[in-house]
Amino acid sequence: MLKYTYSTSFVRLGSGKAGYVRMRNITSIWKECDVFSPYFFLPLIITIYFASSVFDFYRFEYFNLQYNIAPVIVTGVLSYYIGVYVADRFNWKLPSFGLGSMMGGKTKYFLYILGIIGFISYLWMIVDGQIGIADESIRRNLDPKLKFLSSLLWFSVLITLSDWFLKRKAGSRKQIVFYAVLLFLLMVLFLVLGYRTPMLIIAFTGLIIYHYKVKRLPLKWLLVIMAALALFFILFGLYRFVTEDSSNEFNSREGPDTVLEEEQIERDQYYREKMEEYPYLIRRLNSESVTSHIVLSKLMEYTDQHGFLYGDFHRRILVTVLPGEQTSPRMLTTEMVNTISIEKGKYITRPERTTVPTLYGQLYIEFGYLSVILGFFLYGLVLMMLYNQMRSDRKDAYSTVAFAFITTIFALSIHTGLLDLIFILMIGYTLLSASLERRSETPHNSPTAY
Repeated sequence: MLKYTYSTSFVRLGSGKAGYVRMRNITSIWKECDVFSPYFFLPLIITIYFASSVFDFYRFEYFNLQYNIAPVIVTGVLSYYIGVYVADRFNWKLPSFGLGSMMGGKTKYFLYILGIIGFISYLWMIVDGQIGIADESIRRNLDPKLKFLSSLLWFSVLITLSDWFLKRKAGSRKQIVFYAVLLFLLMVLFLVLGYRTPMLIIAFTGLIIYHYKVKRLPLKWLLVIMAALALFFILFGLYRFVTEDSSNEFNSREGPDTVLEEEQIERDQYYREKMEEYPYLIRRLNSESVTSHIVLSKLMEYTDQHGFLYGDFHRRILVTVLPGEQTSPRMLTTEMVNTISIEKGKYITRPERTTVPTLYGQLYIEFGYLSVILGFFLYGLVLMMLYNQMRSDRKDAYSTVAFAFITTIFALSIHTGLLDLIFILMIGYTLLSASLERRSETPHNSPTAY
């Protein structure tokens, strides 16, 4: 008779004293797998994201990629797993700072204040006509301070609503529908501003909450939901592109004014024709990941020619909300990659537009492989500490909300990087409040990764 013995990292199948794993039982192991475990979810996102970028439809040749990103990707994943293993091995959890008895249950009032500030800022933007979905030129020029503060609205509502849903005694159909409808309405509010990021965070945080509160998602359903969400946001991005006002100079799609040799012109024309052999909609399906692949490769090329930034990139994250004109990390990324590509007569990103460096690029341009190793190690350490905390707390504990939210932010940052000060502050608040809101009367009894 086979017995299942769970650890945090694997399932051991044994009979009596002998322990062994049978390949024919791999299906059972997959069914028991917690798909949002730190051992599984983030590496899955990284694998799918960069594997899909391999289907470039000749865009790598067109942009003349010279640097292989695979060693950087593998280094990051291995460093992440080391961080997860260390926190798992020593069963590390979030520290309480000795304030749990005094502050427990009171952090929600701070959320209410943040929500009021965010609501006022959001209304101000709408009344002022800053409706980003109307045109790309508007979306790219929203008031940065109002945009910063308005984010507090969706953050406050998402965390408060998720905490409320977790504390219901039973996940009845009415409660699930009510929770889902409110999250959808919250997404619609920020759809008006034309940004996908808040919508994706709201959707995936809600999905993870559902997974731990109501019913665990098997891997196949997770993949189906991820594919559906990806398709929606791809089409939304396509809508933003095709509805641009072409008469607006900001939306110009002309290339740089560069004198090219005849051989370079012929080469570009050849690869442009090869790209156009594939329908535009097909190329659009993975354009985000392909562009990220190109950007990461070009950032590696840039640092090889101009040197690393040694912390200047992350310094710019902190100063973007200060008075005066500041070069944001996204704009700096655009300048760096275009510096490499302009001499070849093309833009990676159009001027005055911003681009994301991926988390890998954000870390690599600072200190190379060293910062990639440290950054991904910390990602793994933090997620596993939260996971350990969630498993030891009650099922309705706030740590589940914290784990869901930070897992979503970390997964999204694989594409965008962690470039916004508001997200860093949200992560800090969520970790601190999860440390203070301890409720460990009944174990969460969460299944393990493998």
